[in-house]
Amino acid sequence: MLKIVVIDDENVVRNGIVLETDWASLDCEVVAEASNGEEGLEVIRKYRPDIVISDIRMPKMDGIGMLKRLREEGDKTYVIFLSAYNEFSYAQQAVKYSAADYLLKPYDDGDLEQAIIRIRDVLTKHKQNADDKHEEEVLSRNALVRTGKSKYVSDALDYIGEHLSDPDINIRSIAEAIDLSESHLSHIFKKETDYTVNAYITRYRIRTAMKLLKSRKHKIYEVAELVGYRDIAYFSTIFKKITGLNPSEYQGASPAGRT
Repeated sequence: MLKIVVIDDENVVRNGIVLETDWASLDCEVVAEASNGEEGLEVIRKYRPDIVISDIRMPKMDGIGMLKRLREEGDKTYVIFLSAYNEFSYAQQAVKYSAADYLLKPYDDGDLEQAIIRIRDVLTKHKQNADDKHEEEVLSRNALVRTGKSKYVSDALDYIGEHLSDPDINIRSIAEAIDLSESHLSHIFKKETDYTVNAYITRYRIRTAMKLLKSRKHKIYEVAELVGYRDIAYFSTIFKKITGLNPSEYQGASPAGRT
């Protein structure tokens, strides 16, 4: 769920945005409000929202000044400006500091929602790209592709993929299945994938678990079993060691229904 901050010095306008927008349908929630740019900076720094909806003309610090300060601090939060003033200079400054959108009051019904949806789609795409990159970092592309691999290593990779839920899979069972000695399999597998057999199995399990958790179709203990872990605590330990997050944190960070 995306976090929203609403900033406007007019209480009626601010309350209208907060109370009359169907945030749940947008997969958003308002986490804070502010009445000017100075207060806005404080709540943005505190809550780290995904989207800021802000008036431009406000006392103490206007919206442009607030956005300029955010950008100077390296904050890339998406900002939607609402303004009653159709002046080119405002729009020009908004573009200069990378505002996400600029809506003139009174804007039509649905305009604000559409602006939020556009940003949400961009954030979802960025999140998906980041997740895909993370999955590739967990297990290198070279280890996953079959091209350039010997028949024995390709067969070993296929066997691992087909028996991933078996908690007892190991180099011995794989070597027996493909009719090769353990020592020879160990040597060529490491040479062609850059991983030991056990390291590959572990990382392939975690990479598969990441995909299953993102889909949100399974409970965490079910995911653990599907990738070959009987002990959910051990699964969580290995998952966090490799990804930096425990399974529930990783699943919670993935956008539901948009993966």
